[in-house]
Amino acid sequence: MMEALNIKATSDTPEIILDAISGTFEISQRCFPEDAVGFFSSSIEWIKNYAKSPNSSTHFNFKLEYFNTSSSKQIFKILLLLEELSKKNEVIISWHYNKEDSDMLSSGERYSKLLQFKFDMVEI
Repeated sequence: MMEALNIKATSDTPEIILDAISGTFEISQRCFPEDAVGFFSSSIEWIKNYAKSPNSSTHFNFKLEYFNTSSSKQIFKILLLLEELSKKNEVIISWHYNKEDSDMLSSGERYSKLLQFKFDMVEI
């Protein structure tokens, strides 16, 4: 079984928990790292490795308060990997957004239109 990836949040980077054993897959808080490609590289590699021997069901939570443009490209890369995984295993995305935050809602809706798998919008 793969070792979990836990990245603690900072003032400009999100918390990331990727844990196949507990079934916890989550990116949360604020996301505007100076180097988004570098910041997300370990998460993207982890997901690529996880996809080789995934759980039968993967429920991935996005609980972001804010993300910048360069982060949105990396988030989309993660979603594309999950979409590929969904062709063989169940994958559910839960996109959490604050009901007053129309930007986060429309970001989730944009992603869901580009992807061909279960994408739940969760109002908080």
